[in-house]
Amino acid sequence: MDTPTLSRGAADRSEDVRDPDRVRAAWPSARVLVLDDAGRTRWDGTGLHLLPAASVADEPPVHGVLLGVVDGVDHWAVRGPVAAADPDADGAADGAARAGLAGLREIGALLSDAEAGLFTAATALLTWHAAAPFCPRCGLGSTPRLTGWSRVCPNQHEDFPRTDPAVIVLVHDGADSIVLARQPIWPPGRVSVLAGFVEAGESLEAAVVREIYEEVGLRVRDVQYLGSQPWPFPRSLMVGFAARAERADELKPRVGEIESARWVDRDTVRQLIATDEDNWLSPVGNPTPTLSPQERDNAAPVDAGTAFAAVLPGPVSIARRMIDAWAAVD
Repeated sequence: MDTPTLSRGAADRSEDVRDPDRVRAAWPSARVLVLDDAGRTRWDGTGLHLLPAASVADEPPVHGVLLGVVDGVDHWAVRGPVAAADPDADGAADGAARAGLAGLREIGALLSDAEAGLFTAATALLTWHAAAPFCPRCGLGSTPRLTGWSRVCPNQHEDFPRTDPAVIVLVHDGADSIVLARQPIWPPGRVSVLAGFVEAGESLEAAVVREIYEEVGLRVRDVQYLGSQPWPFPRSLMVGFAARAERADELKPRVGEIESARWVDRDTVRQLIATDEDNWLSPVGNPTPTLSPQERDNAAPVDAGTAFAAVLPGPVSIARRMIDAWAAVD
């Protein structure tokens, strides 16, 4: 499996770069990513819109977060008003680009390795600061430490960003079928692999076995690690696995969590990939030409039944990378 889209960060995020004296000295040459309250930034189809630090503040802002150092330049993120890009800008490749504002879900797959990492860290950290204004130990209000990687209250209790681990599992039969499932809250036709949060005191592998049995009633074995990806919506780390189940075992979708689940063969998955609108944008950075209405109408039909499976996860997700990698196996 290729590196997941949001795992491609290339910035230096070591603790040493957060030294207060170094940070203040580097501020005049720093660049700043501005996100609005919805987590969107200016987007014209050509890359992240980064402002010179001097245009934002005279010194590192209290509520800013240092995302890391790229090519010797500090990169920060702040919340604030975002001016939309020209909706008719050259390079506008999709709906998000034409709107002039876009979030990580929409454009993460279109960014370079460094930019994807910066936007992911910005989304995670700024979301955490907005959701954690009080000390979890004493309840008093807390304020960010310089660089934004912790918060401290008047009692000097220090709090750090949370990451909730979750397993995401491609269940296969060892041959040419995988399990795809739907949650009731998803749009019609949306399907994906299965996932769930790791519980306290539980290993990742144990979580795989438990979650798959809880969600669809299958006993899995041969659990294999595939890769991981941050998923800052709001604070997850998705840890990808493959696991094997018996094709003959009955699927029992859990009421209230899984609307339906089916075994889907490799040829059908390949058809889904070929006709999936999310796949019309390259997952590695450069937009590919949009299909014309006639080309879309002439696309090969999907045999699995569009009421169940019509749309796969978008290219920004590790789920899509897992499915694509499995489908590519001869």
